[in-house]
Amino acid sequence: MASFVYGVTRWRKRLQEHEQASEARSAELLAQLKPAAPGAAREERLLLDAARNAGEAGEPVLAIQLYAKLLSRYPQSSLAAQARAAVAELKKKLANG
Repeated sequence: MASFVYGVTRWRKRLQEHEQASEARSAELLAQLKPAAPGAAREERLLLDAARNAGEAGEPVLAIQLYAKLLSRYPQSSLAAQARAAVAELKKKLANG
């Protein structure tokens, strides 16, 4: 029983560390996007591309965060439908494990 509790505790700690690292990478990426994107349309495209690249690189949590940032900043964007579809697909992949 003690080994089970230890294992769960370690797993939770690793999950928290992974989430913190993912948030840090997201913040770093967004900081890089800020000066490079003077227009809203350019920033929308950069966020979409960054999210897609994160998903392809095996970082689904980061990808979802970037898509969420796009959707929160530009909910009426022409790219919003693509972002919502990508989020749904990533959530399916995460749920299937």
